[in-house]
Amino acid sequence: MGSVMASCSVFFKVILLLFTLSDSIVQILGMGIGINYGQIANNLPSPSQVSVLLTSLNISRVKLYDADPNVLQAFSSTDVGFIIGLGNEPLVNMTDPINAKNWIQQSVVPYLQQTKITCILVGNEVFSSNDTQLFSYLLPAMQTVYGVLVNLGLDKQVTVTTAHSLAVLSTSYPPSSSTFQPDLAGYIQPILNFLSQVNSPFLINAYPYFAYKDDPSQVSLAYVLFQPNQGTTDPNTNLNYDNMLYAQIDAVYYAIKAMGHTDIEVRVSETGWPSKGDEDEAGATVENAKLYNSNLLKRIEERQGTPAKPSVPIDIYVFALFNEDLKPGPTSERNYGLYYPDGRPVYNIGLQGYLPDIITYSASNRNEVSVFSLLILVIVCFICA
Repeated sequence: MGSVMASCSVFFKVILLLFTLSDSIVQILGMGIGINYGQIANNLPSPSQVSVLLTSLNISRVKLYDADPNVLQAFSSTDVGFIIGLGNEPLVNMTDPINAKNWIQQSVVPYLQQTKITCILVGNEVFSSNDTQLFSYLLPAMQTVYGVLVNLGLDKQVTVTTAHSLAVLSTSYPPSSSTFQPDLAGYIQPILNFLSQVNSPFLINAYPYFAYKDDPSQVSLAYVLFQPNQGTTDPNTNLNYDNMLYAQIDAVYYAIKAMGHTDIEVRVSETGWPSKGDEDEAGATVENAKLYNSNLLKRIEERQGTPAKPSVPIDIYVFALFNEDLKPGPTSERNYGLYYPDGRPVYNIGLQGYLPDIITYSASNRNEVSVFSLLILVIVCFICA
C-alpha cells in the first residue's frame, strides 16, 4: 500500500504540472548542470510544481539563496542535491555557536533524511557589498557553521563555503598574472586556508556578459558567447583561450595559486546571460542568451576542463531557472531565466537533449489535452482507492 500511495503522489504532481504549467509537456533526456532557483518574484509556480519540472528535466543540482522550507519539503524523496544559502545579514549572528546551531537545527537537520542538502553557502559576494563591516565576520561565521556540522556529525555530508564576484581580483588578464585585490588579501588568505583544510571549493559568480556590456567595441561577442574565434593566448603560459568564461575561471585558479594553494577547486556558482535589457545594456538579447547557454551546455556535456585545468570538468550553476519580476535594478536583472514563470521556455536551447522544445498546444486542441489529463486523474484516483 505504501508504494501505491507513493506512486499516486508522483502521479498527482504530474497532473498538477499538466494543469498549471502553461498547457505544456516537458520532455528531456538529461542535463549536466546545476541551476540557480531564485524566487524574487510574485508569479512563480509553487515549489511542488518546480520539483516536477526539474525532475522531468533531470536536473540534479539546485542552488537556493536561502533555506526555504517549502522548497526543501517539495523536493523530498528526489535525487536533487541542494546548495542552501545563509545570507549576508545573519553573518554577525552566525559567529555565535548557539545561533549557528539553532539555524542548522531549524533549517538543515529536519530535511536531511528526505532532501539532499550538500552545501551551505555562508554569505554571497560579501567582499563586493557596501557593508565592509561584514568582511571580518565572514570567515568566523563559516568556521562556526562548520564546527556545528562537525559536532552533529554532518561535516562529511554537508560542506561549507561562500561565493565571490570576480571583483575580488585586481586583474584577470592574462589569467596567469591574476591576483586578488591587495586590500582583500588579508581576508581571502585565511578563507583559502580554511577551504583547503575542510576540502571545500572556491565559488565564483562569473558573467562574461558584464565585460561585453561595459565595452562592446573592444570585447569580441564571439569570444564571450563561445562562438568560433581566434581566442587569446596567455603570453606567460602559451595557453589559448577561446572563451572568456574559461579565462575567468583560470584567473581565479592562478590568484589562488599566488596565495600558496593548488588544492582548491574553483566552481562557478552563477553564470548566465540576460534575454532582455535596457537601451544601454548592449548584448542583452534572446539570441545572445540562447547562444551563451546552449554553447555552455555543449561544453558541460563534453566534460571540458579549462586550459589550465584540462582534467577537471567545469562545474557550473546556470543563472537562473525563472525570470524574476521583482528584482531591482536594470531590466536585465529580471530577464536571466531559462523559463517564464508559466513554464514556457524563454528560448530553445534543446541541444544534445538538454532542453528540447516544450510542446505548447494551440487553442484548438487544448480541450483534448484537458480531457486526457482528467482521464488520467480518474484512473489514478481509481488505483489509489
